[in-house]
Amino acid sequence: MRELFILGIDPGYGRMGFGCIHVAGKEMQAVDFGVMTTTPGDAPEDRLLHLAHDLNEILKHVKPDLVAVEKLFFANNSTTAIRVAEARGVVLLLAAQAGVPVVEVGPAQVKKAITGAGDAGKAAMQKMVAKLLNLPRAPKPDDAADALAIAITASTMRW
Repeated sequence: MRELFILGIDPGYGRMGFGCIHVAGKEMQAVDFGVMTTTPGDAPEDRLLHLAHDLNEILKHVKPDLVAVEKLFFANNSTTAIRVAEARGVVLLLAAQAGVPVVEVGPAQVKKAITGAGDAGKAAMQKMVAKLLNLPRAPKPDDAADALAIAITASTMRW
């Protein structure tokens, strides 16, 4: 029976969601989830350093076998896209330093894996994440629920 810990990351600059699941065969359960936040107005390098520190602590705590991170998709705001890409770079760097393999998943791929529909809304996603992980209610905040969905998606992939 395949048993592993998968850390899902919903990349963000002000708020970065994380969700770790334990997978044993076809059974999944949430281990830990939440958000890492940075303070608006702080220098960009300080915000990235803060994310790196928090993520490093999470990596030490959950000791994942795999990190799954969402691919970026931004149509309009290039400034936001750049900042999120920088935060995503922190995730990739720390995973590499920890020797943990990384898989990347797209937003539509996550929606399809969780709900069966690539255009599913937030409410449907959160409801299914709670159901798949046997949680009494949808995880909060949204960034944490998204990160758990990313981890669940990675559990269905060949990597």
